[in-house]
Amino acid sequence: MIRAVVFDLDGTLIDSAPDIWNAANRVLKEARLPSVTFEQSRSFIGRGARVFVERMELAVTGANDPARTAHLHARFLHFYERAHEDTRIYPHVPEVLDSLREQGLRLGLCTNKPFAPTQAVLRHLGWAETFEAVVGGDTLAVAKPDPAPLMEVLRRMDLALPEIAYIGDSETDAETASRAGARFGLYTEGYRKSAPEALFHHFRFSDYRALPQHLMAPA
Repeated sequence: MIRAVVFDLDGTLIDSAPDIWNAANRVLKEARLPSVTFEQSRSFIGRGARVFVERMELAVTGANDPARTAHLHARFLHFYERAHEDTRIYPHVPEVLDSLREQGLRLGLCTNKPFAPTQAVLRHLGWAETFEAVVGGDTLAVAKPDPAPLMEVLRRMDLALPEIAYIGDSETDAETASRAGARFGLYTEGYRKSAPEALFHHFRFSDYRALPQHLMAPA
């Protein structure tokens, strides 16, 4: 029986791609490097801030230089933590989260977004107390698709895999769930690059109002 739902954040609960793009181009402008398009920036999302910066740097310079990457990463985190103005919550998410909590389900968060920007955006959205456990992309030494961050959320909530459903939007989330052996719900309106049919999932949905029904269905 499902006792808790663990969510990814970017591309699953919120669309933060515009703010991530703005932060990226502020960093590039500061470093006197060419800017990236929104489509490029969106394609870099999914494996955490460090990988995002490496992909961005490679796209605009043709190479990754360790010292330059470290500098760009530090400056990206500076802007990223303050980038909330254009982030939007996906339709019907707030009422569904409230409904799940009213039904007695516990909520957790497992994201590759670094912990500080995660906490900042949760405060900005009024969700500082919504999730019982929050694990960011830099909380552990490894990030998704390694299953360790998801398992850390479960450890903090004192739950076992059969007691949770994990909800995400991307190849990274699908691989995380597959490697962990977790029940996985794919939100199809996020940042994935592959067809939904190609990704590991137990159910998929495009409208959050359908999520409670999926969670009640037999695994």
